[in-house]
Amino acid sequence: MKPHRGTLILVLGILGLIVCMPLGIAAWVMGSADLKEMDAGTMDASGRSMTQAGKICGMIATILCVVAFIVGFMAALVVGFAHRH
Repeated sequence: MKPHRGTLILVLGILGLIVCMPLGIAAWVMGSADLKEMDAGTMDASGRSMTQAGKICGMIATILCVVAFIVGFMAALVVGFAHRH
């Protein structure tokens, strides 16, 4: 049975929220894969709660970054059009 990576995934998820969005993506992807392995019984399930928390943090970090990008892009368009007229 493979050891869990719950601590690593949780740290990546938290860092994704605070510092760098790509770490959030990594936490989301790794967390999903590890939870599948835990469900299949090929990975130690004792780190399930940390893995789930890290995956959720990664999801939130990714979604917040996408929303911030969209808002920033829209603001840039508004400013660009305002300066044209």
